[in-house]
Amino acid sequence: VVKFRRTGESSRSDEDGISGEHEVQIEGVRTELEPVELGDGAAVPKEFANPTDDTFMVEDAVEAIGFGKFQWKLSVITGLAWANAMEMMILSILAPQLHCEWRLPSWKVALLTSVVFVGMMSSSTLWGNISDQYGRKTGLKISVLWTLYYGILSGFAPIYSWILVLRGLVGFGIGGVPQSVTLYAEFLPMKARAKCILLIEVFWALGTVFEVLLAVVVMPTLGWRWLLILSALPLLLFAGLCFWLPESARYDVLSGNQEKALATLKRIATENGAPMPLGKLVVSRQEDRGKMRDLFTPHFRWTTLLLWFIWFSNAFSYYGLVLLTTELFQAGDVCSISSRRQEVKAKCSLTCEYLTEEDYTDLLWTTLSEFPGVLVTLWIIDRIGRKKTMALSFLVFSFCSLLLFLCVGRNVLTVLLFIARAFISGGFQAAYVYTPEVYPTATRALGLGTCSGMARVGALITPFIAQVMLESSVYLTLLVYSGCCLLAALASCFLPIETKGRGLQESSHKEWGQEMVGRGSHSPGESQE
Repeated sequence: VVKFRRTGESSRSDEDGISGEHEVQIEGVRTELEPVELGDGAAVPKEFANPTDDTFMVEDAVEAIGFGKFQWKLSVITGLAWANAMEMMILSILAPQLHCEWRLPSWKVALLTSVVFVGMMSSSTLWGNISDQYGRKTGLKISVLWTLYYGILSGFAPIYSWILVLRGLVGFGIGGVPQSVTLYAEFLPMKARAKCILLIEVFWALGTVFEVLLAVVVMPTLGWRWLLILSALPLLLFAGLCFWLPESARYDVLSGNQEKALATLKRIATENGAPMPLGKLVVSRQEDRGKMRDLFTPHFRWTTLLLWFIWFSNAFSYYGLVLLTTELFQAGDVCSISSRRQEVKAKCSLTCEYLTEEDYTDLLWTTLSEFPGVLVTLWIIDRIGRKKTMALSFLVFSFCSLLLFLCVGRNVLTVLLFIARAFISGGFQAAYVYTPEVYPTATRALGLGTCSGMARVGALITPFIAQVMLESSVYLTLLVYSGCCLLAALASCFLPIETKGRGLQESSHKEWGQEMVGRGSHSPGESQE
């Protein structure tokens, strides 16, 4: 009896009851062969190790090794980089404080927020190119260390112009942090990918909650400068642990470094206590890496354009809601905010209000909504698919925005903001799952980088809507956010590729991408692109 596996197929099947191994009975062959015994840990002799001259790709090895101790460690370390949400959440806390302390007009407060997103927007594609050309680990380490350095330095800014420049440089570094998702996704087996990417999104939620709690303790005693310095703690921890991070095996194979890729895969197998697949590691078709034109080939053109708008809408609405929350809590409700603005204009354009303890409490409640957002997304993303999850998230956010038109009390306002933030953060998380899955290895980091750049365009614009336009009309402001999310829901439905149940593609060429499709996970009518 000869056992063999089909080329490119993992020895661990994805379907219960179906084995990737096949047996063939060969007639007329002497069966009384002399047995060969191997000691514990001994290598299989060369003549027996690969009788069928089998081969495997990185995808097959990742699937065969499965999820284990290595991926848990990777989750924590990349999650620390992802906790840079603290650097983003601080914007809604810092703005009213500096408005009062330095007597800044509203447009300067909005500019202080926007300059962070200008830095992120200008660097996202650059970090994507660096990650595709020089490695995921390299791009991520440089961007995190950059953010850490300028984040701490901004706590010492003496005047407005200094903090404006330094926060812009912080934003430049933050633009590369999403590459942690690229590195993380390329080590995950197909069945666990969506759940695990959502797992590190928990670190984003933890970062936002920790920032509010830190502000409650630090702001009344030490002030905003210490808050800026202490907000860099997760990145400091990452800087100390990043030496453990391996380079992506997919990237090493694509760049022609097979030996390094094989060593990385053996390291994962050892840490997980799982066997490596038999055979020789083979390379998919070599391609140029990090070329912008590859995002606009006929196969990916519509996907890229629709994803850009989806990411734009996600960031525009998410950060808009974060900034609106402090404004709405200070006013009490939507109806009173208009009369309050008129009274302020009558008194002085520089009239300010510090955040109260009640404001911080309500801000904490709405921030905690990101955890239910993760759980809801986790529950539905593998049931209804990535596209429908994003569409549903946008629709719920849009509906909650329209309900804010009603003159509701503070408690109902908190509930609506809680639901809206839970779903828009869930939509963001679904986009982070979908984007690395839809692009092949050669352009995965660049695709995620350009999408992240478009998100920063939305985040750049949103302070002028949530803080400046709000002074003119609160209803027009809410209508803009609601309408944008309705269009984003439509864009999600029109995405041509559904990645649910599909493996990561090694190549953009169709004949090399077919083995990446999840085995048996598609219905006959479902797209196999």
